[in-house]
Amino acid sequence: MARKTPTERARPAAPPERAKPAQAPSAPSKDLQAFPNPAPERDYVIRFDVPEFTCLCPLTGQPDFAHFTIEIVADKYCVETKSLKQYFWSFRNEGAFHEKVTNTIVSDIVAAIAPRFIRIHADWFVRGGIRTFVTVEERKKGWKPAPRVELPAA
Repeated sequence: MARKTPTERARPAAPPERAKPAQAPSAPSKDLQAFPNPAPERDYVIRFDVPEFTCLCPLTGQPDFAHFTIEIVADKYCVETKSLKQYFWSFRNEGAFHEKVTNTIVSDIVAAIAPRFIRIHADWFVRGGIRTFVTVEERKKGWKPAPRVELPAA
């Protein structure tokens, strides 16, 4: 029987490899889930920051990268965060122009939760020396935000 060297004796056994699950715990999906707004009596802003968005250029097939900021004033429903993550993930292998992607996201969120107000700002990273910014807003008919309150400096 061969003797182990001090280095071999000091090394712990490698942990077993994690088995791949039969079904992934999450996957891309266009299904946006909603839950009841916990405070529908007041206007408040829900802000999502999505710094790692990717899709494909519809002309070249090369990846396009963007940073999305989403601001929502919910009405009766709020969008569920995990479903939003899976929704954004679903664009990864799709080809579309920046303007179409940004407008599609607004339309899909409006269809899912009918917010009082939504604004999406997309900062598309530099491609060919040009950086693109696309901002899309939609407000529910008749909704007006409360006037801004200016407080005196302390």
